Amino acid sequence: MTSGTEQLRLLPWAGPEGKPCYLAGDGAGYLSRLADNTEVTQLGLAVELFQEAKHVLEIRQWTQGELHLLAIQLTEALGNVHRIAVSRGARLPTPADDDLGSGDDLEDEEDGQDSSHPAVCR
Repeated sequence: MTSGTEQLRLLPWAGPEGKPCYLAGDGAGYLSRLADNTEVTQLGLAVELFQEAKHVLEIRQWTQGELHLLAIQLTEALGNVHRIAVSRGARLPTPADDDLGSGDDLEDEEDGQDSSHPAVCR
């Protein structure tokens, strides 16, 4: 059971049998720092792999084995990035109902009336 300041954090690694691991705490302990460092490493590796995949696809000279290995590595990296996104998203504060607005802001943006928000891309 967690106190009001603690929340469950999905860790960036799987437990036994591939099951998700969670950490209860306030985010200040050793395991939280280890998880933060692991996420940074995983995201960095994903960026490097993404750049490598772009290069491999641009030169259009690869073997079937190279493409197979690349697919395996990209799948693993995408899984890590997804786990990190889910973990971080779950730790975001929940907006109050009145913070969500009625959608009028979006309509103003589309009409070019409100320059305080980024433009809507189509």
